[in-house]
Amino acid sequence: MVNAVKWVDEVIPEAPYAITEEFMKKLFDEYNIDYIIHGDDPCVLPDGTDAYAHAKKAGRYKQIKRTEGVSSTDIVGRMLLCVRERNIADTHNHSSLQRQFSNGRGQQKFEDGGVVASGTRVSHFLPTSRRIVQFSNGRSPGPDARIVYIDGAFDLFHAGHVEILRLARDRGDFLLVGIHTDQTVSATRGLHRPIMSLHERSLSVLACRYVDEVIIGAPWEVSKDMITTFNISLVVHGTTAENTDFQKEQSNPYAVPISLGIFQILDSPLDITTTTIIRRIVSNHEAYQKRNEKKGESEKKYYESKTHVSGD
Repeated sequence: MVNAVKWVDEVIPEAPYAITEEFMKKLFDEYNIDYIIHGDDPCVLPDGTDAYAHAKKAGRYKQIKRTEGVSSTDIVGRMLLCVRERNIADTHNHSSLQRQFSNGRGQQKFEDGGVVASGTRVSHFLPTSRRIVQFSNGRSPGPDARIVYIDGAFDLFHAGHVEILRLARDRGDFLLVGIHTDQTVSATRGLHRPIMSLHERSLSVLACRYVDEVIIGAPWEVSKDMITTFNISLVVHGTTAENTDFQKEQSNPYAVPISLGIFQILDSPLDITTTTIIRRIVSNHEAYQKRNEKKGESEKKYYESKTHVSGD
């Protein structure tokens, strides 16, 4: 998974959480590391000590600005919120809730104090044009390039996404990925989806080394005009996906590329979806809840006491 991040050159498997003197020596001697870098949020060991104390003492530590508004703690929290919301929703009119979420409306409050939030859980991520440029490859396809298109929600970007994108990229010279809107994902996959917002999902996909460009807020149906506009040569779809029965739908989103003979189904290398990841978290929600509450407090303190760190 980490190997697929386009800024990563090499991965050291089974690295320890704490930077010990022994491991630090290995980094400097065997891997020719110049500096050990971490974000401006605290990284504390169970005994309360700094995980990067040795690196700081050696003068080989650098601190960078943390990406604001998104963290694994926050994302797990959004998934755990689904458990409570689902329990609340079960006691109320489901069809009424479904209509509101499909229409992308706001929160629904009930007399018992329950609140069911719209599609995506509240995100604190604030995208800027400069942030998007940082993730962009800044390149365009050549005039004779074979452009491959694949679309989806790409929620909770995972190894299954990476592998299908790798296969898609192998089918051409330039990979264009369509990211569906929050409203589209909610309408097609349920009222608790997506977990991540459109911009979070788009940047996750852009960070993948196999992706050349994304369409932020791509249409559900691939039209003739869209194929012409982006000069698409091939449209692909994986066998492992949330909407594998699309061909049975009254309105097949891939009807046009199928009629043009430019549609292809790819065998997904991994049998994993966003739903399977959510189920892992939800099935152990009590354990995750306790752990996340503790980490959440740490994150809250970080935001309350943080100072400005220059650079993006």
